[in-house]
Amino acid sequence: MKEFFKNITALSLACLVLLSTMSFTINKHFCGDKLVSTSVVLKADTCGMEMQKNSLNESCKILKKNCCKDESQFFEGQHNLKLDFSDLNLQQQVFIASFVYSYIDLFEGFDTNIIPFKEYSPPIVVKDIQLLDEVFLI
Repeated sequence: MKEFFKNITALSLACLVLLSTMSFTINKHFCGDKLVSTSVVLKADTCGMEMQKNSLNESCKILKKNCCKDESQFFEGQHNLKLDFSDLNLQQQVFIASFVYSYIDLFEGFDTNIIPFKEYSPPIVVKDIQLLDEVFLI
């Protein structure tokens, strides 16, 4: 069970790194004030009501504005994944150094096993409690 949670955590962290470094664009097509289509990979589908481009003939101009519009939002991923310690201010550097120092000391082992009650003798048995309570191990 512990190995399962470890694998799930590793997979989720790998996906987090992948998604934070990936850049993508969201394309939206509006017809008036209504959102008609949204796309992440390809260009958004149109509603079919766009006006055609002006022809070369000056007499065939359309004076009405187009009701459709396209919007694109670009989300840029993180390119620099290795953070430099010198970019941090002095207060942040002191915090990180003290945190690492105290964290390393948590797992420092002792050379000998310390038993704090080693010098004390056990209590004196006055009466045999098993015989008094008539409790016997079989």
